[in-house]
Amino acid sequence: MAAMKEDRGELDLTRRIEELEKSLSIALEINDKFQRENKKLTDRVRDAEGETSIVKGIGINSPEMRAMQKSVKEKDELIKTLRQRINELMAINKSHQNLMGRQIQENEELKTDNKKLAKQIDDYFHVRMTNTRNSGM
Repeated sequence: MAAMKEDRGELDLTRRIEELEKSLSIALEINDKFQRENKKLTDRVRDAEGETSIVKGIGINSPEMRAMQKSVKEKDELIKTLRQRINELMAINKSHQNLMGRQIQENEELKTDNKKLAKQIDDYFHVRMTNTRNSGM
């Protein structure tokens, strides 16, 4: 019987080796499958990054983007020109306000002087009329 146990032990070991070989074979197939999938995904990522780079390059250098950049530059120049014009007009406005203030003040002085002259003339004629009546004419 001892020989039988040894035979069975060898048979058990042979089965165990076969099982391990099958497991190894399955593991190698799975590993190959994952490596192929990993290679495909790596290639897809590299292609996508390349396409993204191309799209970015084309986008920046595209005629549309150049036209848009030119338009933005022109608008910036227009804004700069308009701001300068606004500053000029504000200076003119301030000058006109000062001038207008002086003219209003001068006009008020003229009105006051005119009233004084009108009173002086009225007083002068009143005195002349009074003198003329008193002298008998």
